[in-house]
This record gives sequence, structure tokens and C-alpha cells, in this order.
Amino acid sequence: MSEDRKMYKCTCSDCGKESEVPFEPKADRPVYCRECLPKHRN
Repeated sequence: MSEDRKMYKCTCSDCGKESEVPFEPKADRPVYCRECLPKHRN
């Protein structure tokens, strides 16, 4: 991953933990932290 990549702060929709993601979160879509994401992938 590039070090100059913009990261956006968010709150995990599953556990409520503060996290950062490499995309701008949208209000109508859930965002998951690194630990919760694998549980929600198909």
C-alpha cells in the first residue's frame, strides 16, 4: 500500500471501534474494521 494514500476515519458498524479505511465512507453503507470485515465477506 502506498504511504501517501488518504485514509478516512470511521466507526465500525459491527463492534463500534474507531478505524480508518482507504475510501470515503458513505452514510447509507456499513463500514467494518479489519477484525470484523472477514465476518461480513461472502
